[in-house]
Amino acid sequence: MFGAVLKKLGRAVIILLVVSFTTFALMYGDGHAIARAVLGPEATEATEADVQLEMTRLGLDRPLLVQYGDWLKGVVTGDFGESFFTGQSVTSLLAARVPVTLALVILAIILTAVLSVLIGVTAAVRGGWIDRVVQFLAVLGAAIPPFIIAIALVFAFAISVRLFPATGYVSPDQSPTGWLESVTLPVLALLTGSVAGAASQFRGAVIDTLSRDFVRTLRARGISESRVIFRHVLRNAGGPGLMALNLQIMTLLGGAVFVEQIFALPGLGEAGNQASQQGDVPVVMGILVVAVFIVLVVNVLGDLANAALNPKARTR
Repeated sequence: MFGAVLKKLGRAVIILLVVSFTTFALMYGDGHAIARAVLGPEATEATEADVQLEMTRLGLDRPLLVQYGDWLKGVVTGDFGESFFTGQSVTSLLAARVPVTLALVILAIILTAVLSVLIGVTAAVRGGWIDRVVQFLAVLGAAIPPFIIAIALVFAFAISVRLFPATGYVSPDQSPTGWLESVTLPVLALLTGSVAGAASQFRGAVIDTLSRDFVRTLRARGISESRVIFRHVLRNAGGPGLMALNLQIMTLLGGAVFVEQIFALPGLGEAGNQASQQGDVPVVMGILVVAVFIVLVVNVLGDLANAALNPKARTR
């Protein structure tokens, strides 16, 4: 088990290095264009000497591998560099933004896991019209983008009924109740698609497990149906379900970018959108690395949970 953990962590580190270098090369490859973007409107009248001077100031005139090596050394020590436009530390910006996005994603993952298991198991065990309704809602939920759901929720519960705020974020340090109210609609907007996809996967895994011989043997021995489902079937169906949840983390992070825009939440999505429009590559690079890191951590945790449920997975 310990060897499997080390292997998965090693793969995660390699993936993070490959993704970070590829992204760095794509974004920092044209230092000339970055310098002109930083110069802003004055770039139209700037001479080539001015652009070269700006490249030197920003360190963009050095070989790409040297730039990446220095950036990587900084990241290892917790220094993601500084914004080319504001001079603000990217690390402090991430420290302020990451908790907002993580709050949305973690709440959405927990609720997705609970709801998808309940809905998937109910649809698989009961069958009939319940199963057909769940399948229809799963297709409907997967087909509607989160930002459409978000807009509908704002009209329904912030403008018409006024149960929750339409925009804004309240820190849990200031008011736990206010924080819960500020994240309720964004989390609901993210949940729709993720629950639809994960519940469908759980349903299929439970149906497949119910058809196996050991389930028929357990039933023939007179073991109660609830014990068969919750003690044996769920354990065997847990692996595919966990894989579905792992895939949902990427969908949730992508959806959070749009949801944060709609609800004016100061998270990674809002910061990434602003930095992308400006061409602030250190900020964009920091956000991308953190997003990839979150996805890899969730995947590793999912693999470990799968290994705990299924001994065969420990040898992969």
